[in-house]
Amino acid sequence: MIYKRTPPTPELNHLIDCYWLIDSEDDSTIDQQKIVPDGYPEIILHYKDEYRINISGEWKTQEKQLLAGQLKNHFHLQNTGHSGMLGIKFKPAAIHYFWGINMQQLTGTVIPLPPEISQELAVHIDGANHFEETVTLLNGLFLEKKEHIQPNKKVDLAIDLLFKQKGLIQTNELATQAQLSERQMERLFNKYIGLAPKFYARIIRFSAIFELMQQGDKNWADLVFESGFYDQSHFIKNFKEFTGEDPSAYGFDELNMANFHMKK
Repeated sequence: MIYKRTPPTPELNHLIDCYWLIDSEDDSTIDQQKIVPDGYPEIILHYKDEYRINISGEWKTQEKQLLAGQLKNHFHLQNTGHSGMLGIKFKPAAIHYFWGINMQQLTGTVIPLPPEISQELAVHIDGANHFEETVTLLNGLFLEKKEHIQPNKKVDLAIDLLFKQKGLIQTNELATQAQLSERQMERLFNKYIGLAPKFYARIIRFSAIFELMQQGDKNWADLVFESGFYDQSHFIKNFKEFTGEDPSAYGFDELNMANFHMKK
C-alpha cells in the first residue's frame, strides 16, 4: 500500500488543505471503509478499479471522478479490485470560491464530478507521470484560479475562529466576532460551506477528537475534558452521532490516514 500526502504551495494554504494519493499496488483484497464527517469537501479521482458506496442502505457503483460535499453522517465505501485514487482536500469554502457552487446542494452527497471541473483538471494534469508532478500542476492551476476569486472575508474569519476554538464557541459570539447577524451567518454558511454554523461547529469539535486520539496516551477522561464536553455521556453521544460506534471500539489503520478515509 502506498499512501502519500502533501500540502499545497503556501500561497494556497487558505484554499487547499492537502493533496493525497492511495494506491494498493498489487493488492486487490476487497475491503470496506467507514467514512465520517470532518468538515472538508474533496475531489476524488479514481485511476484504477471502481468503488461502491452505501449512503442510504443500498450499495451503488461510483463514478471514477467524484465531488464530495459536507457530510452529516457516516457512510461506507468498498473497493471492487485494485485501489488507486488521487484526492484534493479543499478548505471549507474553497469549492464555492473556485467554481461558484452553492454548497448546500452538495450536503450529504458524493456526486459525479461536474464535466466542466473534470475537463479543467484534465487539461492541467493529464500526462503527469507521478504524484509529485501532479501536485505541481495542480498548484499551478489553483494559483491561476486564485487570481479570479473573491473570498468572503467575514465567512473566512468565522471559519478560522471555529477551527481555532475547535468548535467550542457559541453561535452568537461567532457572529459578533465576524460582524454578522446570526441569520446572515447561517445563510452564508449554508451557501459557502453547506452546513449551518451550529452543526458545522459540532463537526469541527468531533474532528478535534481524532487529533487528540492521534497524540497517544490519552484516556477517555482526558479526551472528554480536552474536547470540551461536560461529561463522558455527552462525549459518547457526539462520537456515536457521526461514527455510529462507541469510541472505545474505534481504531485506525494506515489507509484511514487519508481525509476521505476518516483521518485528516
